[in-house]
Amino acid sequence: MESKKDRGEVRIHENLDELSTDLADYVAELSEASVKERGVFAIALSGGSLISLMRNLCGAPYNKTVDWSKWYIFWADERVVAKNHVDSNYKLAKEHLLSKLPIVPSHVHSINDSLTAEEAATEYEFVIRQLVRTRVINVSDVSDCPKFDLILLGMGPDGHVASLFPNHSVLEEKNEWVTFITTSPKPPPERITFTLPVINSAANVVVVVTGGGKAEAARLAIDDVGPECEVLPARMIEPVVGKLVWFLDNQAGSKLKSFS
Repeated sequence: MESKKDRGEVRIHENLDELSTDLADYVAELSEASVKERGVFAIALSGGSLISLMRNLCGAPYNKTVDWSKWYIFWADERVVAKNHVDSNYKLAKEHLLSKLPIVPSHVHSINDSLTAEEAATEYEFVIRQLVRTRVINVSDVSDCPKFDLILLGMGPDGHVASLFPNHSVLEEKNEWVTFITTSPKPPPERITFTLPVINSAANVVVVVTGGGKAEAARLAIDDVGPECEVLPARMIEPVVGKLVWFLDNQAGSKLKSFS
């Protein structure tokens, strides 16, 4: 099912099991294509329910068919807390995903949790820059931004993606690849996040949205809405040359014009 071209492809699923199956399939396909083309797969994760919805990758056939040794893992956003803290996106991914897959430990790039938010963002950008130099991460054809093979995002009921919140000055950041906030409207307050130019430079962006509580934000992010409507951060996801795909369940997609 596809909506307006400029808002990407929209896939609506009957239930979460169907969504998880389709998501695992899609990620495995992208991994295979990327490994074939450039020998590696650089993927950035986010937090929230997205991670548990990737669970099918841990089972057959993917645990055998995906070339996990070629995966390099990053985070599109992270809370500036200890890695074993309940709010850590790293901890969530480790428990539900990474601990169950044969990913090379040195290929997992999480933030330095002993630094301040500002320092952690600066250091994480430095790490990414080094890996762009060696082409572990590709470089954009149209800017100097990194071109991740896949950036996987969730979306909040307020339309935030990564740690890019509505009406926050961080949405204006054009020069940094990774920036920080200390005033997140949702706890914990200190976070690092990829900026919009980095997200929009990816080869593939997937946004996973589930539940009726996000249906209105999904409508505002995807549908043709008037200029009087607030432009949500999720609507600012517009890959320059990459592909955008929305994975929704029936509830999250219930207010979309295209599927009513």
